[in-house]
Amino acid sequence: MPRIPCVSVFAAALIAICGIGHAYDKPVEKKAFSLPSYSTVAGKAIAQVKVGYETYGALNAAGDNAVFIAHFYSGTSHAAGKYKESDAAPGYWNSIIGPGKAIDTDKYFVISADTLSNLNTSDPNVTTTGPSSVNPATGKPYGLSFPVISMRDSVRVHKALLDSLGVKKLQAVAGASAGSVQAMEWAVNYPDYVERVIHVIGPGFSVSPWVIGLLDLWVMPIKLDPKWNNGDYYGKGEPLDGIAQALKLVTLTTRHWGWAEKSFGYKPADENKKPGDELAHQFLIESTLQKAGMARVSTTDANNKIYMAKANQLYNVESEIGRIKARILFVPAASDLIFPPEFAQKAAEKFRSQGGRAEVFVIEGDGGHVDGVLNVAKAGDAIRGFMAR
Repeated sequence: MPRIPCVSVFAAALIAICGIGHAYDKPVEKKAFSLPSYSTVAGKAIAQVKVGYETYGALNAAGDNAVFIAHFYSGTSHAAGKYKESDAAPGYWNSIIGPGKAIDTDKYFVISADTLSNLNTSDPNVTTTGPSSVNPATGKPYGLSFPVISMRDSVRVHKALLDSLGVKKLQAVAGASAGSVQAMEWAVNYPDYVERVIHVIGPGFSVSPWVIGLLDLWVMPIKLDPKWNNGDYYGKGEPLDGIAQALKLVTLTTRHWGWAEKSFGYKPADENKKPGDELAHQFLIESTLQKAGMARVSTTDANNKIYMAKANQLYNVESEIGRIKARILFVPAASDLIFPPEFAQKAAEKFRSQGGRAEVFVIEGDGGHVDGVLNVAKAGDAIRGFMAR
């Protein structure tokens, strides 16, 4: 997954593409889009909604050469390129977005935007509206008074963004994991607007009960941290221990035992502190996962993480498949334990049975779920060919 095996899925997503291909060759500018108000799918009003976005390439006069990139659960809109030359690494999908790449920025106008309730609230390059945002009616952070949102809500806000940019049609919507969920929501909600869906390491048309349970576990450490205080921690001590443990859990479950064997083996964290001598002595994988969790604590908001988990749990478009007119490329990862390749195969068969056009390309490797983020270049030719058809 990463440049080094001990990096978390979160941190690695920002640095792991170093050395793979050339960076998008123009400075990336982060901008913000705002709506004076938004009504959620569930009918709840949110005032002063803002999301960040960035673009690569140029929109043509017809407004029909656009591609939207939706980000994964813990990701941001930084899909390619660098904000400044001194940045440590380009965006997470830089290996397939750029001049001459699978998603060719000489040909396409590429847009990516932060979701509602983005986890990374302390990242200066992220703009999002969620429970950590200040409620204009009270002057205080929403906390758990923020309305429940679905991934469809982010898609609807992003559609308003694209309308403001003059985009008339999307040649494709692509995304990994939660991004693939958004991509399918685009196809369901705007069938005449979306030509193609590139559904990378995704669930298909609904999240399985297995993943609903996993998402619950991914946020449980936060809820068990006394400092979470039922979401009321702003201006007080944040539940940092809970966040760290939650991120640690995500890091492990999005991997595969093959990656663990190859990266850590049965090694102790410290050769002078054998795990069998003291309870506090750790194996290398234990200490590595702990460090990985701590690496993103400072930028992650606990409530936003919980709301994002709920948004993913709510994904189910099974009854709306017939609305989709787009062609779909399913790109599962062979070693994915979150959304195994069988999910993609079954979804493709279901879509074809209803008259849809679907293809499947499997990313080989033992990196687990995150192969769809960090090794997506393996699917580069498949994506390039799909875009050309």
